[in-house]
Amino acid sequence: MEEILSIEFYHNSLKVWLIATGFILGSIIFSRLIVRLCELIVKLVTSRTKTNLDDLVVSTLKKPLSMLIIIIGFRLALTTLTLPNADVHEFLSKSITVVATLAITWMVSRVAGVLLDEYSRRRSASGDDQTSQFVPVICKALKTVIWIFGAITALNNSGYDVNTLIAGLGIGSLALAMAAKDTASNFFGGATIMIDKPFKKGERICVGGYDGFVDSLGIRSFRLRTLSGTIVTIPNSKIIDSMVENISLEPSRKVTVKLGLTYDTTPEQMEAAMQTLHRIAADNAGVEDNELVFFDSFGDFALSITLIYFIRKEADIFATQSDINMAILKQFNQQGLSFAFPTQTLYVEKNMVQNRN
Repeated sequence: MEEILSIEFYHNSLKVWLIATGFILGSIIFSRLIVRLCELIVKLVTSRTKTNLDDLVVSTLKKPLSMLIIIIGFRLALTTLTLPNADVHEFLSKSITVVATLAITWMVSRVAGVLLDEYSRRRSASGDDQTSQFVPVICKALKTVIWIFGAITALNNSGYDVNTLIAGLGIGSLALAMAAKDTASNFFGGATIMIDKPFKKGERICVGGYDGFVDSLGIRSFRLRTLSGTIVTIPNSKIIDSMVENISLEPSRKVTVKLGLTYDTTPEQMEAAMQTLHRIAADNAGVEDNELVFFDSFGDFALSITLIYFIRKEADIFATQSDINMAILKQFNQQGLSFAFPTQTLYVEKNMVQNRN
């Protein structure tokens, strides 16, 4: 038996060939056992946890992990054998290293994709369509970065000088960034919307001189339905250097009403007018109980009264304003209070007229 095992084939004894073959076959069998173990773990974890994230990660790792184990078996087999040509041995060794690096990159890329997909699914289920729109783009970009880094690492492990490649990629990236500057600005503007969440779909905002409701959110731009019903498409980059007023987030709507009464209004009538304004605001269910009324100035042609009130968030803003204004008009007319309008009175001395005659 020893004589048979000592027979040499291509500078290696039969025993060495059997050991190398055993490493390869053992790695294949062991990889199948690992896959089976992962399936059992998935069933066990699924039965104990409410989320399916853990079983997704485990099931995602099955194939790349199995491949990595087989690669390790080939590495051990190659270490056992003595090849007559050193260049062939070095080539096979570097090839196995490259494949192992790519297998690890595959694992990292798949896990990152599963985590981001699960995050996107949860955000979409919670009604956050804004985030779920950007996650697929971020996922693709992240996977691209992971594979580029893995490819560069594999080339570096194989003995290839990657400095020239990295320098070329840097110049190419700079040229691409210059060409796609607007696209990149819009993308980062979209990322700002996703992270800071200055507004959401359906909210009323004021940005860039436009006032309206957010109709849709995209990677490059978002659409605003103005109060007149038109659709305005605004690039996401405008969010970076513009101030955004989210009207929907206001706790209440402040309304200021300035009224001018004629100068023949008596102090008693002015007091009655102010009390009437207080009562009108207090009696309206859509107005908060913190209205302000004051006699603020003697104008050029009117005695000015200011009413400041706050409309509740849940109330109909336009209907409440209309009710308040209509009540003011009715009750002021009932009390005989006259609204002033721009007038001019000329006083001419009688002596001056007689002298001219």
